[in-house]
Amino acid sequence: MSLLEVKNLVVEFPGRRGTLRALDDISFSIAPGEILGVVGESGAGKSLTGAAIIGLLEPPGRVASGQILLEGQRIDNLSNEEMRHIRGRRIGAIFQDPLTSLNPLYTVGRQLTETILAHLPVTPAEARQRAIALLKDTGIPAAEERIDHYPHQFSGGMRQRVVIALALAAEPKLIVADEPTTALDVSIQAQIITLLKNICKSRGAAVMLITHDMGVIAETCDRVAVLYAGRVAEIGPVHDVINKPSHPYTSGLMASIPDMTMDRERLNQIDGAMPRLNAIPKGCAYNPRCPQTFDRCMTERPDLMPAGSTRAACWLHAGASTTASTASAATKAGVTA
Repeated sequence: MSLLEVKNLVVEFPGRRGTLRALDDISFSIAPGEILGVVGESGAGKSLTGAAIIGLLEPPGRVASGQILLEGQRIDNLSNEEMRHIRGRRIGAIFQDPLTSLNPLYTVGRQLTETILAHLPVTPAEARQRAIALLKDTGIPAAEERIDHYPHQFSGGMRQRVVIALALAAEPKLIVADEPTTALDVSIQAQIITLLKNICKSRGAAVMLITHDMGVIAETCDRVAVLYAGRVAEIGPVHDVINKPSHPYTSGLMASIPDMTMDRERLNQIDGAMPRLNAIPKGCAYNPRCPQTFDRCMTERPDLMPAGSTRAACWLHAGASTTASTASAATKAGVTA
């Protein structure tokens, strides 16, 4: 059974000039202990997907349709008070800038113990010991002393470790990590990546890792979902998506990564830019930028379909999808006969 299931999620922003659809029919799942990477350009809908799952959509944003299920329980239709009990206890969050997650007026120990006391049946003394243990688990030295320090007394990497400890304080089953390594240098990035992987392995927690960095995806994730213009363009095992991309957009993202083995005067880039929400083209949203477009791409918007070991929303695989469906139907008919 999946820990998290997102089914046909639609997020809209009503306005005076009409309703903007920011997420359009997004579906995916995450299993216990799995790390799912979510990647794409700015404006693709990555952070918005995470916010919808956590229940932190900024008004007038709303979940217009679809379902979000956590351990089989639907959570997208819960009240703010009901979601407040789920956030922290069952879903933890790690954000890009730790300074926005930590209160500068309180010690990190107070913030950790208050979170633990809010969600777990423990005494203040037990909460403090648990907070110290969390700081040790996330690699903060001299945790017994550092617990009484303020956020400004920590380096950027150490603050991010405190935020991870805060996300783990109530032992959640799911962690939504939104660009957790972007503001860190490469060596600290590697440490945070290792930490997230160890958390999944030791605690059985699932992680939804939102990032721009395909290198982080390759090092950390089990599967990856590539988002474009509020939809999933491709999803599958990370090794297959990176090495054998099935969607032209994924191919463009991979080609834009510098190759250290080749001398090049210019980097590859994807022409054009992500479309605005009020100007998403008809048909496939990627067609103005796609080098492999044809007539059908201009009129019909593709859904995810089988594309080898992954699934891609691209008409290039329509023939393969039809063949697979025919073969499956023939097999079932043979079994029935």
